[in-house]
Amino acid sequence: MVWDPKDPWSGRRGDKFDDAFKQAQSQLQGMLPSGGLRSLLLAGLLIFLAWQSAFIVAPDEEGVVKRFGVPVRTVGPGPHLKIPVIENALQPKVAKLHRVEIGFRTDRQGRQQMVHQEALMLTGDMNILAIEFIVQYKIKDAANYLFDVADIHDTIGKAAEASMREVVGKSKIDEVLTTGKAQIQQDTQVLLQTVLDQYQAGVQVAAVQLQDVDPPDAVAAAFKDVTNAKEDREKLINQAQGYRNDIIPKAKGEAAQVVNQARAYSQARVNRAQGEANRFVAMLKEYNQAKDIISKRLYIETLEEILPHVEKVIIDGKGGDRLLPYLPLDRTQKHRSAGEEAKP
Repeated sequence: MVWDPKDPWSGRRGDKFDDAFKQAQSQLQGMLPSGGLRSLLLAGLLIFLAWQSAFIVAPDEEGVVKRFGVPVRTVGPGPHLKIPVIENALQPKVAKLHRVEIGFRTDRQGRQQMVHQEALMLTGDMNILAIEFIVQYKIKDAANYLFDVADIHDTIGKAAEASMREVVGKSKIDEVLTTGKAQIQQDTQVLLQTVLDQYQAGVQVAAVQLQDVDPPDAVAAAFKDVTNAKEDREKLINQAQGYRNDIIPKAKGEAAQVVNQARAYSQARVNRAQGEANRFVAMLKEYNQAKDIISKRLYIETLEEILPHVEKVIIDGKGGDRLLPYLPLDRTQKHRSAGEEAKP
């Protein structure tokens, strides 16, 4: 065989490689046992390779496949294959809710111990508070969670502490102690998520919860008195608001009742006046038809009304012209005597 310099496997060098390969093959065959034991070892090797080639990802996990220590792909729940020996699979719990404590630590017995270096914070109005809170998070991107941050738990703790300090530094002490806790938690969660996304930490912040917000021990009693006074003030304000909400509707109801009664009385008076006017118009119409008769009737009714106990004799006008006027003096004397006897 002629050796070609462009082909390293041709000529004498190719012969040397063939000889070395054959020699290694013969040595390996010499090391392996012969017969049934060899078959058994080969079967065991195949089973081991098959076992190393498959893995199962649970429903609450996400699989990250590494090749020579470098992540190459992520897989979801279910059975999957990988190259044995060369590739490894990590399966973190992506549905698990993780917890980070800031400002305190809980030991195995469940007792909490404050970490003053983390808990003491300065408010926007230059007051010091001891704030203890927790951060709950889930894994959003398993590859980033496992490989982009060295100590993810400590990183989240430091980032949460920095975010809380920034939010508290913009708030007043009254807001942190009383009415502003919910807003502080929300603002801290948003800021913390922004920081972790910049780090590509691969986590989703589920909640930021304040555990204890107290003044330092040296001024705790004074702060407690101030807080109680503010709570009493809020209580009195709420009571006043409740009384106001109770009395104003009643007053409005009574006012509406008076207005309605006045309107009803006004309408009744108007209807009554209209009725009397209609009656007068009707009487006027009848009066115009028989003025003499109605005039005499009104005259007689008026006499009966103003002289109810006097005997009266009504004589027609035409008939009175032919009669002699007569004054009954005897009856007048009798009535006068009867009146004097009746007096005591």
